[in-house]
Amino acid sequence: MGKKYDFSGWVTKNDVQCSDGRIIRHNAFADQNGTKVPLVWMHQHNAPENVLGSVLLQNRPEGVYGYGSLNDSESADTARLLLKHDDITAMSIYANNLTSQGPNVVHGTIREVSLVLAGANPEARIEEVLVHGEDEDDAFIFYNAEDNTLMHSDTGAPSIEFDPVDEDILEHADNKEDTVPDKTSTNDSSKSERTVQDVIDGMTEEERTVMYALIGQALEENGGGSNSSNSKEDNVKHNVFDQDDFVTTDNTDEIFHDAMDTIIGDAKKGYSMRSVFEDYVNNSEDGDVIAHAATYGVDPVDWLFPEAKTMTNTPEFIKRDTGWVSQLMNRVHHTPFSRIKSVFADITADEARARGYMKGKLKKEEVFTLLKRSTTPTTIYKKQKMDRDDVIDITDFDVIAWLKGEMRMMLDEEIARAILVGDGRMTDDDDHISEEHIRPIWKDAELYTINSVIELEGSETPDDVAKSFIRTAIKSRKDYKGSGNPILFTTEDFLTDMLLLEDKIGHPLYDSVEKLATKLRVSQIVTVEVMEDLTREVGEKTHSLMGIIVNPVDYNVGADRGGAVNMFDDFDIDYNQQKYLIETRCSGALIKPYSAIVIESAPKA
Repeated sequence: MGKKYDFSGWVTKNDVQCSDGRIIRHNAFADQNGTKVPLVWMHQHNAPENVLGSVLLQNRPEGVYGYGSLNDSESADTARLLLKHDDITAMSIYANNLTSQGPNVVHGTIREVSLVLAGANPEARIEEVLVHGEDEDDAFIFYNAEDNTLMHSDTGAPSIEFDPVDEDILEHADNKEDTVPDKTSTNDSSKSERTVQDVIDGMTEEERTVMYALIGQALEENGGGSNSSNSKEDNVKHNVFDQDDFVTTDNTDEIFHDAMDTIIGDAKKGYSMRSVFEDYVNNSEDGDVIAHAATYGVDPVDWLFPEAKTMTNTPEFIKRDTGWVSQLMNRVHHTPFSRIKSVFADITADEARARGYMKGKLKKEEVFTLLKRSTTPTTIYKKQKMDRDDVIDITDFDVIAWLKGEMRMMLDEEIARAILVGDGRMTDDDDHISEEHIRPIWKDAELYTINSVIELEGSETPDDVAKSFIRTAIKSRKDYKGSGNPILFTTEDFLTDMLLLEDKIGHPLYDSVEKLATKLRVSQIVTVEVMEDLTREVGEKTHSLMGIIVNPVDYNVGADRGGAVNMFDDFDIDYNQQKYLIETRCSGALIKPYSAIVIESAPKA
C-alpha cells in the first residue's frame, strides 16, 4: 500500500494575475517538481504548532499542484476538520529567490504552502479532500511531468500514492532533500531531439540562475523590464522561517502569496523593487493597504520624533477636593497666643433668676455656675526630602517651590480636617492629632456643639432622609447661639439628594443651591469630601455624620509668636540630601457655647 495524502489542489496557477499584480509564468517553479515543503497555517512561522504537515509539489503545464499531508498535532486535527467541511478551500505559497520581468515571475523557490482564508491567486484552490478508512484500498493518482500522463487506480477510495520507484526516491530523500531526480534521457539520440525547454530543465540550479541573470541584464539594458534575479545562491545559515516576520536579505526578493497578507512591492511606495516590507500588509477589497517597514529608511525612526511636551509647567496633583479648606481656615478666629481658656457663667438655671420680694421675707442670693475649659497647643508638621543630585538635574521647573507648595497645601488640609471632624486616625497612632489640643467641632462637648439625631427605620428612601434632614436643621436653629448666619458643611452626595427633591407634579423644590441654603437658614452650603461615610459610636448605636452647621468665626486657632507656620530647610552632608520641614504649633477650640449644630443619623431603637 502506498503513502496516503489528506488533500490535493493547486498551490498556484500559471498566467493568472494575482491580487498583488504579479503573474506566475510557466515553469517558474519547475525545479521543485517532486519536492516536499512545509504546510503552514496562514503563513505564520513564529511557533512550531503552526506547522500542520507537508505538501508534495508537482510542476504541471497549468501551474504547481500539491498533495498535502497533515501531521498528528492538535492544530492539524483542527485543519483536517476544516478541510472536511469545506471551511478552508484556498492555498497560498511563500516563495523567495525570485526572478522577475516586470510583473512576471519567471523563476523562484517555494519555501512553504499555507492553508489560508483567501488566496492571492484566484485559482489556487483545494480540489479534493480525502477521508481514509482503516480497511480501504488506496486509489493512485500521480502526475508525471515527463510524459504529461495521469495514472489512476481503478479500485478503492480516492487516496493518493506514488509508484514504488518514486516512493523509494522520496523515502531516500527524507534524510537529504525531498526531490525527484530528473529522468530526462541523456543518450546521444535524444540530445538531437531535445527542445529549448528540455535544455533548460537539464540545467543545474547555478546554471539556470546565471541564465536568468543574463536575461534580466539584457532586458534592463534594453528597457524591457525590471529583473530582480540573484547572481548566486544566498548562504542561509539558519532556518528560513527563523527570520522575524520574513525580513528579506539584500539580494532576495520574495512572494507572500496570500490575499489577506500580501506584501506589496516598494514600487507602490516609490522605493526600489528590491525592497520589501518587514510586516504583513493588510490588503482590503478596495485596494487600501497598511504597511509597516523597518528594512528601509531610518531605524529606529522613532528616535527622530520630537519629545513629548507637558501641558503644564509643573506636575498636577491628584488630590481630594480642598475648596472647603479655605472656606474654613480663612474664617476661623486667630489669636497670637496658643493657650486658650474659656470661662462661662451659666445663668440659665432657676437659681440665677431674679426674684420678687415680699415684705418681711428674707431675700435670697443668686447662685450660678462657672464653666471653664483650657486648650493647649500641639505641633503639626510635614517633612520631605530630596537628593541634591535630583534637585540639580530637574531643570524644567522649580522643584523645590513645587514641593513646598504641596507641603503647605497638605498641612492646611490636615489642620482644617482636625478642626471640623478630627484627623480620623486611631488615638494610639503616633501621628494622631490629639483632640484635646485641636478640638473637632463634630465631637465637641454639648456645651459647644448641639447634637441632633435623625432616627431611621431602614426603609426610608433618599428623598425621605433628605426631607428629614431639612426639617431637623431648621428646627435645631432655635438652640443655636453662635454668631451671625452659619455655614452648612456636608457631603456632595447628600447635597445632591436634597437638590433632587421634587413636588407632587415633578417640579424641583429647590432649583439652586442658594435657594436650598435659604430654606436651611444658612449663608452657604460647602461640600467636604473627607466627611463622606464618617461614623462614630455613641452608646450602643452607630451615628452617621450628615452635616455640621457652624460659623467658623466662633472657632479660635491660637499660636504663640514663633509658633505660626514655618518652613525649615536643612542639608544632610552625609547622604547628600536636601530636607524640608513645615510645621506649626497651635491650638483650636470653639469659644462660644451652642455655636455649632451637628446632624447625624442613627438606627431607630
